[in-house]
Amino acid sequence: MTYLLIYLSIISVFAFIITVFDKVRAMRGGWRVKEATLVFVSALGGSVVMLLTMLLIRHKIRKKKFMVGIPLIIVAQLALAFVIWRVFYA
Repeated sequence: MTYLLIYLSIISVFAFIITVFDKVRAMRGGWRVKEATLVFVSALGGSVVMLLTMLLIRHKIRKKKFMVGIPLIIVAQLALAFVIWRVFYA
């Protein structure tokens, strides 16, 4: 369980950093993080922090891919966590 929390902390910090980085680069017209990379990091476990960061800094909030997709990823992750909990701990 400790390793899982460490992993989720690291991936969440990474999700925050790349989301803010992409926003700054968007404002300055520089190289951007690929949308597929943002979705992938979200799917790896950074979805909650990424969604909160996007809402906080108002980044990609007009894109359905993110405003629908990331909440769907969160729901899928919660469902998977519930199934794992039921199988191994209940």
